Amino acid sequence: MVISDSMELRGTRCTVRRWRMADAEALARHANNINVAQQLRDRFPHPYTRANAHAFLKAATAAGEPSNMAIEVNGEAAGGIGHVAGTDVERYSAEIGYWLGEAYWNRGIVSEALMLLTDHLFANSSLLRLFALPFADNAGSIRVLEKAGYAREGILRSSSVKNGIPRDQALYAKVNAAWRGGGR
Repeated sequence: MVISDSMELRGTRCTVRRWRMADAEALARHANNINVAQQLRDRFPHPYTRANAHAFLKAATAAGEPSNMAIEVNGEAAGGIGHVAGTDVERYSAEIGYWLGEAYWNRGIVSEALMLLTDHLFANSSLLRLFALPFADNAGSIRVLEKAGYAREGILRSSSVKNGIPRDQALYAKVNAAWRGGGR
């Protein structure tokens, strides 16, 4: 997806960059929060330990073409943003996701990070569409998506189960208006 080792997407509130092993302490500190974990997929553990941070960073820093980036605020990794590419007939789409340490919520940071990464991916890859599936009751994440220009396409009723409770998900997407096709 054209993300080099030295690539940084700079905004006024944050920088989106590759993860570094030196991010372990900040990652564990910001990720170890039930208010963060309860809005994410189960693969994001709680509690989030230093061992979790090291294991994640080992994989993230080894990736040749990273799909998971750090959101840096005030010189430290305070969250993450990434995408998962689709396959087969959905090969020009990707699901995008993000999280931010609670100390930095409600400052426009994630909206800016999402705009930076969306613009970068649309300009430097063959992606036609990016989409997100926040829990439908996660007003903060929905606000992030709307501020970043994503449009609500629907509600997926009881499409997920978190902590044993069925939850609806909202479907938000943004289409690459400059898409020129990608072949077959």
